[in-house]
Amino acid sequence: MTIYSAVILVYLLVLVFISFKWGRSVKTQEDFSVAGRSLPTMVVFLTMLATWTGTGSLFGNAEKTYRAGIAALILPLGELIGIGLLIFLAERARRMEQITTQDILEKKYGVEARILGTIALVIAAVTIVSYQYRAAGAVLHLAVPEISPGLAMGICVIFSILYTAVAGMYSVAYTDVVMGITMLVGMMAALAVFWYKAGGVQGALQVLPPGHADFFGPIGWKEAWGLLLPPMLLALGDANMYQRFFSAKSAGVAKRATVLTLLGVAWIDGVIILTAWFCSALEWRGGHLEIPGRVIAYAARDFLPPWLGAVVLTTLFAIILDTAIGYLLVPATALIRDVYQRFISPDAPPQKIVLWSRILVVLLGIAAYYISTLSKEFLSVALYAYTIYGAAVTPALVAALVWPRATKQGAVASMLGGILVTFYWEMSGRAASTGIDTVIPAGAVSILLLIGISLAAQKLRQAHA
Repeated sequence: MTIYSAVILVYLLVLVFISFKWGRSVKTQEDFSVAGRSLPTMVVFLTMLATWTGTGSLFGNAEKTYRAGIAALILPLGELIGIGLLIFLAERARRMEQITTQDILEKKYGVEARILGTIALVIAAVTIVSYQYRAAGAVLHLAVPEISPGLAMGICVIFSILYTAVAGMYSVAYTDVVMGITMLVGMMAALAVFWYKAGGVQGALQVLPPGHADFFGPIGWKEAWGLLLPPMLLALGDANMYQRFFSAKSAGVAKRATVLTLLGVAWIDGVIILTAWFCSALEWRGGHLEIPGRVIAYAARDFLPPWLGAVVLTTLFAIILDTAIGYLLVPATALIRDVYQRFISPDAPPQKIVLWSRILVVLLGIAAYYISTLSKEFLSVALYAYTIYGAAVTPALVAALVWPRATKQGAVASMLGGILVTFYWEMSGRAASTGIDTVIPAGAVSILLLIGISLAAQKLRQAHA
């Protein structure tokens, strides 16, 4: 057994211990889905940070950094704006004492909004899980080459499904505490080592093309909007974030944790991009690295002492696997709460709800595995998933919390329009032919329909009053 496989095995055993420890605490739906609404500030903060920071941050940001250089520091701005705005929604959402974001949508707009929100959430969340599988499998294969890429991904799929199914939010949240701390400390240590290995800024500049040191590098305004808007919209309406709010002890805890999450995401994303920049110099290869998104993982394998490389690769593996686990829980909770309990068996006993929640985790995990075989891209798939949910759900969800004049007709039209325009713009090839990212027309249509139809419905109601 190599040191790489030993460190990863120890990590997985720690997760198994946490899962079975907290799995015994799960008796009701609130236990499984929102940890009995018992989580303190630091736990909520670390679970939000660990869940949000996944393949999009590690592989997507690294891929863009390898291709565009330090200008990739623009990438976190969209999500930071979204999380910053989320601070003002956290308390209000927690006070509603709900379990899913679809609960909020139905309370404000009716059952149709719940159904559309569930559809958008399941599509987006399963897609997000799919590329976490691929990324986790890639890191595991790099760490332990004796395991084939297919088997490595299969191990990640099976482990994340079983782990999530056993204990739900309890295990996810307390695993995130370990992962959040590991992430914050481990990535900073990795940055320091790679900076030294690359010869500092001057050493990196001698290897990388001149444009890679330009903060206003080769990212035009059209591309910038396409990079910033999807994560911003997702952060504002992300069901994973709201499920953490619902798990908090109080509304004040939810708000304080979101403030800390803003600072934590800014820190970790900046560290990841800077690390990827130095790793790009180490693994430049004439600008023809086969899979640029894996540049940090490659550098950890090729340029670090085995023990330190094992720690860095395990940190990457842990971050990715943790996000897969978090995003598996959310659609399972939505389908149980918003379909099974709402339309099939409203009076189902707690034990049956927990059982079906676990079964759905397994089924959704298998579906995500199938989707993972369809694309090798990381950033593009991430942005597509973000757009589906962000354009379809976020405007209506935010309006439900802050705009009393939003109506059922406007919200349903907004959600339906966001979904349809996203699929049309992508499948018709408009995004490629026009250079306009899907999020721009999808988000615009969604917001305009929400505002326009809500105001029109109000005027019509007043006219008939």
